[in-house]
Amino acid sequence: MDTATHMLRTGRRGALFQLQMAFRDLTNSFQRLGLAWSLATHDVGSRYRGSILGPFWITLSMGLMVLGIGVLYASLFNLPLNEFLPYVALGIVFFGVMTGTINEGCDTFVQAAGMLSQTSLPMFTFVWRTIFRNLINLLHHLVIVVGMLVYFDAWRDANPLQAAAGVLLMLLNAGWASLLAGIASARYRDIPPIVVSVMQFAIFMTPVFWLPDRFGKHQVFLDWNPFYHLLQAVRAPLLGQAVAPQTYVVLVLMAIFGWLVTFTIFARTRRRIVHYL
Repeated sequence: MDTATHMLRTGRRGALFQLQMAFRDLTNSFQRLGLAWSLATHDVGSRYRGSILGPFWITLSMGLMVLGIGVLYASLFNLPLNEFLPYVALGIVFFGVMTGTINEGCDTFVQAAGMLSQTSLPMFTFVWRTIFRNLINLLHHLVIVVGMLVYFDAWRDANPLQAAAGVLLMLLNAGWASLLAGIASARYRDIPPIVVSVMQFAIFMTPVFWLPDRFGKHQVFLDWNPFYHLLQAVRAPLLGQAVAPQTYVVLVLMAIFGWLVTFTIFARTRRRIVHYL
């Protein structure tokens, strides 16, 4: 079968054309960032329509969880509260951002099925929508972060610029994981509960509620835990601790490799996602 006949019958134009269309979708989505932000703010607001505190309910619930876990674990393990409570607070807040971005990524395209089938909006618009939604939640949770750092006088040693770089690396890596989960979930509806289960397992295997030095000779398991590096790049600077160069190497390599693989998968499946929905 010659190339023209194959294109006519299958609608396929080769891998290069698919990549070009995927890049066009990505670049066009940058012109729709305002729309993605508006959709994200609407999502957050609609969850709490009619309530008094609004989105700050999630901040209040997370603050209570931080206090409960921090005080309990500090008592159980005989740890100084002024050191352990800020550690736990930052861990819960920033791991929650990763969890929310990846878990909600499963619904990125499913939630936008109506808009995707009736408009020609770039698909990446809805990827940014998921990321922005969790970024808005993080902005609300900064009340907890700032409150802990100020109350326990840990802000003097904090390095906010280095922490901001860590947040950027965290969002870059959570972004491709969210997109990958969205593509897989559009095709297979068993993916969301699997992703939720994996993230629930990860939070207990990552030093969120416990100190990494408790691993002792099993430190190698932390070195191979990507969530540990994602969390450490943000939490350590805010606590005045040094971030190992290995952490930045791991996160940069993860971001490059993850986006290359995920974007390639997106290019190959972009035309079929609407049909999956």
